[in-house]
Amino acid sequence: MATIATEAPATRRDFLLIATGALGAVGTAALIWPFVASLAPDAEVIAAGAPVDVDLEPIQLGQIVKVFWRGKLIFVRHRTPEEIKSAEDVDISTLRDPQTDAARVKPGHAPFLIVYGNCTHLGCVPLGHEGAYKGWFCPCHGSVFDTSGRIRQGPAPLNLPVPPYTFVSDTKIRIGEESRGGAPAHA
Repeated sequence: MATIATEAPATRRDFLLIATGALGAVGTAALIWPFVASLAPDAEVIAAGAPVDVDLEPIQLGQIVKVFWRGKLIFVRHRTPEEIKSAEDVDISTLRDPQTDAARVKPGHAPFLIVYGNCTHLGCVPLGHEGAYKGWFCPCHGSVFDTSGRIRQGPAPLNLPVPPYTFVSDTKIRIGEESRGGAPAHA
Protein backbone atom coordinates (compact mmCIF):
# COMPACT_ATOMS: atom_id res chain seq x y z
CA MET A 1 0.00 0.00 0.00
CA ALA A 2 1.32 3.46 -0.94
CA THR A 3 1.66 6.13 1.63
CA ILE A 4 0.34 9.51 0.81
CA ALA A 5 2.37 12.45 2.00
CA THR A 6 0.27 15.14 3.48
CA GLU A 7 1.33 18.62 4.35
CA ALA A 8 0.83 19.72 7.86
CA PRO A 9 -1.39 22.75 8.02
CA ALA A 10 0.38 26.03 8.67
CA THR A 11 0.29 26.86 12.29
CA ARG A 12 0.50 30.06 14.21
CA ARG A 13 4.00 29.01 15.27
CA ASP A 14 5.11 28.79 11.59
CA PHE A 15 3.74 32.26 10.90
CA LEU A 16 5.53 33.72 13.93
CA LEU A 17 8.79 32.06 12.87
CA ILE A 18 8.60 33.53 9.35
CA ALA A 19 7.53 36.97 10.61
CA THR A 20 10.34 37.03 13.18
CA GLY A 21 12.90 36.01 10.56
CA ALA A 22 11.69 38.68 8.12
CA LEU A 23 11.69 41.36 10.82
CA GLY A 24 15.21 40.33 11.84
CA ALA A 25 16.44 40.56 8.25
CA VAL A 26 14.91 44.03 7.79
CA GLY A 27 16.35 45.17 11.13
CA THR A 28 19.82 43.87 10.24
CA ALA A 29 19.70 45.61 6.84
CA ALA A 30 18.56 48.86 8.51
CA LEU A 31 21.43 48.60 10.98
CA ILE A 32 24.09 47.85 8.33
CA TRP A 33 22.93 50.34 5.66
CA PRO A 34 24.40 53.50 7.31
CA PHE A 35 27.80 51.81 7.56
CA VAL A 36 27.73 50.78 3.90
CA ALA A 37 26.52 54.25 2.83
CA SER A 38 29.33 55.91 4.79
CA LEU A 39 31.88 54.20 2.53
CA ALA A 40 30.67 56.15 -0.53
CA PRO A 41 32.10 59.66 -1.12
CA ASP A 42 29.75 62.51 -0.22
CA ALA A 43 28.33 65.00 -2.73
CA GLU A 44 31.01 67.62 -2.03
CA VAL A 45 33.80 65.17 -2.78
CA ILE A 46 32.09 64.06 -5.98
CA ALA A 47 31.50 67.67 -7.04
CA ALA A 48 35.12 68.56 -6.28
CA GLY A 49 36.54 66.33 -8.95
CA ALA A 50 33.81 64.54 -10.82
CA PRO A 51 33.68 65.14 -14.56
CA VAL A 52 30.90 67.37 -15.90
CA ASP A 53 29.00 66.45 -19.06
CA VAL A 54 27.90 69.31 -21.33
CA ASP A 55 25.38 68.85 -24.13
CA LEU A 56 26.56 71.00 -27.05
CA GLU A 57 23.44 70.60 -29.18
CA PRO A 58 21.43 73.46 -27.64
CA ILE A 59 24.37 75.91 -27.81
CA GLN A 60 23.65 78.26 -30.72
CA LEU A 61 26.29 79.36 -33.21
CA GLY A 62 28.17 82.30 -31.68
CA GLN A 63 26.88 81.60 -28.15
CA ILE A 64 29.06 81.28 -25.04
CA VAL A 65 27.78 79.05 -22.24
CA LYS A 66 29.16 79.13 -18.70
CA VAL A 67 29.51 75.92 -16.67
CA PHE A 68 31.33 75.09 -13.45
CA TRP A 69 33.79 72.25 -12.87
CA ARG A 70 35.69 71.85 -9.61
CA GLY A 71 34.34 75.23 -8.54
CA LYS A 72 35.93 76.97 -11.53
CA LEU A 73 34.15 78.82 -14.31
CA ILE A 74 34.43 77.25 -17.79
CA PHE A 75 33.42 78.97 -21.04
CA VAL A 76 32.04 76.74 -23.81
CA ARG A 77 31.99 78.79 -27.01
CA HIS A 78 30.32 77.68 -30.26
CA ARG A 79 32.42 79.65 -32.69
CA THR A 80 31.22 80.92 -36.03
CA PRO A 81 33.22 80.15 -39.20
CA GLU A 82 34.39 83.79 -39.19
CA GLU A 83 35.63 83.50 -35.58
CA ILE A 84 37.50 80.29 -36.43
CA LYS A 85 39.09 81.85 -39.52
CA SER A 86 40.22 84.97 -37.65
CA ALA A 87 41.75 82.76 -34.91
CA GLU A 88 43.53 80.54 -37.44
CA ASP A 89 44.88 83.48 -39.48
CA VAL A 90 46.88 84.98 -36.57
CA ASP A 91 50.67 85.06 -36.88
CA ILE A 92 51.55 83.24 -33.64
CA SER A 93 54.96 84.95 -33.48
CA THR A 94 53.05 88.13 -32.56
CA LEU A 95 51.42 86.51 -29.52
CA ARG A 96 52.60 86.93 -25.94
CA ASP A 97 51.71 83.29 -25.19
CA PRO A 98 52.20 81.69 -28.65
CA GLN A 99 49.74 78.92 -29.34
CA THR A 100 48.00 77.96 -32.57
CA ASP A 101 44.23 77.79 -32.65
CA ALA A 102 44.49 74.09 -33.55
CA ALA A 103 46.40 73.45 -30.31
CA ARG A 104 43.50 74.91 -28.30
CA VAL A 105 40.65 72.82 -29.76
CA LYS A 106 40.12 69.12 -30.38
CA PRO A 107 40.89 67.85 -33.90
CA GLY A 108 37.73 67.87 -36.00
CA HIS A 109 35.86 70.02 -33.47
CA ALA A 110 37.15 73.54 -34.24
CA PRO A 111 33.73 75.18 -33.74
CA PHE A 112 33.84 74.44 -29.99
CA LEU A 113 36.37 76.23 -27.81
CA ILE A 114 36.44 75.24 -24.13
CA VAL A 115 38.50 77.46 -21.80
CA TYR A 116 38.64 78.46 -18.15
CA GLY A 117 36.58 81.60 -17.60
CA ASN A 118 38.93 83.68 -15.49
CA CYS A 119 41.46 86.22 -16.70
CA THR A 120 45.03 85.04 -16.18
CA HIS A 121 45.97 88.45 -14.75
CA LEU A 122 44.01 88.60 -11.48
CA GLY A 123 41.19 86.09 -12.00
CA CYS A 124 38.44 88.47 -13.09
CA VAL A 125 35.67 87.17 -15.36
CA PRO A 126 36.07 88.63 -18.87
CA LEU A 127 33.06 89.55 -21.00
CA GLY A 128 32.45 87.52 -24.17
CA HIS A 129 32.19 88.97 -27.69
CA GLU A 130 33.99 92.11 -26.50
CA GLY A 131 37.29 93.83 -27.16
CA ALA A 132 39.22 94.55 -30.31
CA TYR A 133 39.29 90.87 -31.30
CA LYS A 134 35.68 90.05 -30.32
CA GLY A 135 36.83 87.23 -28.07
CA TRP A 136 36.79 88.33 -24.42
CA PHE A 137 37.53 91.61 -22.68
CA CYS A 138 38.34 91.96 -18.99
CA PRO A 139 36.81 95.29 -17.94
CA CYS A 140 38.68 95.31 -14.62
CA HIS A 141 42.21 95.67 -15.97
CA GLY A 142 41.85 95.78 -19.76
CA SER A 143 43.08 92.37 -20.92
CA VAL A 144 41.83 91.46 -24.39
CA PHE A 145 41.58 87.87 -25.64
CA ASP A 146 40.81 86.72 -29.20
CA THR A 147 38.24 84.14 -30.33
CA SER A 148 40.70 81.39 -29.43
CA GLY A 149 41.10 82.73 -25.87
CA ARG A 150 44.65 83.93 -26.53
CA ILE A 151 45.92 87.08 -24.83
CA ARG A 152 46.30 89.92 -27.33
CA GLN A 153 46.45 93.09 -25.21
CA GLY A 154 46.58 94.12 -21.58
CA PRO A 155 48.29 92.84 -18.45
CA ALA A 156 47.28 89.14 -18.58
CA PRO A 157 50.44 87.06 -19.00
CA LEU A 158 48.87 83.89 -20.45
CA ASN A 159 46.07 82.68 -22.68
CA LEU A 160 42.82 81.52 -21.10
CA PRO A 161 43.76 77.93 -20.13
CA VAL A 162 42.11 74.92 -21.74
CA PRO A 163 40.72 72.49 -19.15
CA PRO A 164 41.02 68.75 -19.61
CA TYR A 165 38.04 67.59 -21.67
CA THR A 166 37.04 65.03 -24.25
CA PHE A 167 34.29 64.64 -26.81
CA VAL A 168 32.05 61.77 -25.69
CA SER A 169 30.05 62.16 -28.92
CA ASP A 170 29.75 64.83 -31.62
CA THR A 171 27.26 66.71 -29.43
CA LYS A 172 28.56 66.06 -25.90
CA ILE A 173 31.77 66.84 -24.04
CA ARG A 174 33.01 65.65 -20.66
CA ILE A 175 35.04 68.25 -18.78
CA GLY A 176 37.44 66.61 -16.38
CA GLU A 177 38.70 63.86 -18.64
CA GLU A 178 41.42 64.24 -21.21
CA SER A 179 41.43 62.15 -24.36
CA ARG A 180 44.60 61.19 -26.14
CA GLY A 181 45.80 63.85 -28.53
CA GLY A 182 43.73 66.45 -26.73
CA ALA A 183 44.35 70.13 -26.35
CA PRO A 184 47.12 70.91 -23.90
CA ALA A 185 46.09 72.71 -20.76
CA HIS A 186 47.89 75.52 -18.99
CA ALA A 187 47.75 75.06 -15.26
